[in-house]
Amino acid sequence: MYLRAVHAEGCISVLQQLIRDNPLGILTTAIKSPSHPLIQSSHIPFVLDVPDSGDGTPSNGILRGHIAKQNPQAKVLMEALAAQHEQGQRSLELPDEVLVLFNGPHHHYVTPKFYTETKPATGKVVPTWNYSAVQAYGKIRVFSDSKSEETGSFLQRQVTDLTQQSESRIMGYTGGEAPTPWAVSDSPTSYVDLLKKNIIGIEITIDRLQGKFKMSQEMGPGDREGVIGGFSQLGTETGDGIAQGVKERGEKKDQKAS
Repeated sequence: MYLRAVHAEGCISVLQQLIRDNPLGILTTAIKSPSHPLIQSSHIPFVLDVPDSGDGTPSNGILRGHIAKQNPQAKVLMEALAAQHEQGQRSLELPDEVLVLFNGPHHHYVTPKFYTETKPATGKVVPTWNYSAVQAYGKIRVFSDSKSEETGSFLQRQVTDLTQQSESRIMGYTGGEAPTPWAVSDSPTSYVDLLKKNIIGIEITIDRLQGKFKMSQEMGPGDREGVIGGFSQLGTETGDGIAQGVKERGEKKDQKAS
């Protein structure tokens, strides 16, 4: 990720919150395989665990997800794990680093017409694109042996936690005055067990967490106000989201400068 200082976000808790709010990540691997392409990517919803580091330093966290066994990327992961076990290495962790990309909720093209300060003064403006994103790097553990108690326990916890997260945080189904959330236990146990045999679990301990909020904060106050006004006038959810992002990031930049 190209990180200009003005766009970089170094606060771990802010990056973790973007992941929680936008849990659909893009898992990318580069693992050599005799039968599949080197580069593989899959869209996967993740659960983020943030264990206590014990020494007061912020923990990057651990990502948990699952993939269908028929997914070519899952096949590559299982091949790599099997080859590792054939060499006598019983660890479930693979040596190659993986990447998970999370995108913020809003992104949009920015027309130079929004730069109400610089455009009329010099004309030295160009189009760009506003967005926010987080990249998580780390080693991956693969839970693929459906006969293993460890795999069964991991997958049960994973599908249960992911369902609870999605029903409550995304759907707003929390019970009480809100609708009652659906739970994995609402399905027959035999059916859930059958489905678990057709997925693998993945767990990624995050070694590096990088974030970028590119929201016109590199521009001067006048141009930022033009961008906020321009997006607000679009009358769309994305437009309103970008306008709010530009406002927040601009204020944060100004506070640092003061």
